[in-house]
Amino acid sequence: MGSFIFAANAVLPLIILIVVGYLLKRVGFLSDSFLNTGNKLVFKVLLPALLFYNVYNIENIGQINWTFVLYAVCAIIVIFAVAMVVTPLFVKDKGQCGAVIQGIFRSNFALIGVPLATALFGAQGAAAASVLSAFTIPLFNMLAVVALTVYNNQAPQLEQASQKKSPFIKVLKGTVTNPLILAVVGGLVVLLIRALFVELNWSFRLKSFTIFDSEVTFFYKALQYVANTATPFSLIVLGGRFTVSAVKRLWKPVLATTLIRCVAVPAVSLTLAYLLFPSLQGQHFAAYIAVFGTPTAVSSAIMAKEMGADDELAGQVVVWTTLLSAVTIFLEIVVLRAVGIF
Repeated sequence: MGSFIFAANAVLPLIILIVVGYLLKRVGFLSDSFLNTGNKLVFKVLLPALLFYNVYNIENIGQINWTFVLYAVCAIIVIFAVAMVVTPLFVKDKGQCGAVIQGIFRSNFALIGVPLATALFGAQGAAAASVLSAFTIPLFNMLAVVALTVYNNQAPQLEQASQKKSPFIKVLKGTVTNPLILAVVGGLVVLLIRALFVELNWSFRLKSFTIFDSEVTFFYKALQYVANTATPFSLIVLGGRFTVSAVKRLWKPVLATTLIRCVAVPAVSLTLAYLLFPSLQGQHFAAYIAVFGTPTAVSSAIMAKEMGADDELAGQVVVWTTLLSAVTIFLEIVVLRAVGIF
């Protein structure tokens, strides 16, 4: 019973906030224009502030477990490679192939994963997830470009792109300038600088210098307030943008992608991590659930539309993986707590 209560306490607050956003939109309290602006605020200000804050609060760079990071990166690449090979054998529409592949390997790590890791393992879980985001967020974006470019159902687009701009260059630029990536990289840079100060035995540390001084904390507190706002606001906005539209023609690829994303991917990834790396601790598995167990990224539908894939299918995958993951994440937490991870 204790495991179920623990899992419920971690997952249900997130689900409740999403439901609140959904209901507020349904009763007309939240408008489409507000949600569009709120979505931009989340991705360009609130989530970057949260990621920077979490990375910055790592005590020292030596806390980063590189085995933990490398496993996640390798697992994502393997999942992507398998999906790239297997999906075309069963899905003949090229546009649907890109949407399915993206739906399988790309998680909603930034929006749901980081707050979930925080709920599971507090500050340590948040720090582990934030560090992991420095590697997974760029990787997700780059692999999505590959999948959607290879399986593009708009063949003439390649000729148009040669006259205008390479789709790789366009998305690569978007990846490099992604505010989430910039925030994590910025946090790591500050972390490295702080570690350098300590290594050189300077008389002050960055965390206690000027704007982060123990007596002059106004900037740090302002950053903390913004970071604390990110999770509840982002989940309410996600709920407000949540729509369900049944499309009969898509039920087969939607069902297959949803089951693979929510059941097969976390089951295999978490089991292998547990068996191969017994030294990994609770905060590491909290971050792994954030990477492998969360639903398909909301931004995947937007990217699918921009790159000529089946954006309707991509949108349906986002909806149904979000619904099913509410159950599967709960079960993952229960199992990991039962084996002593949490």
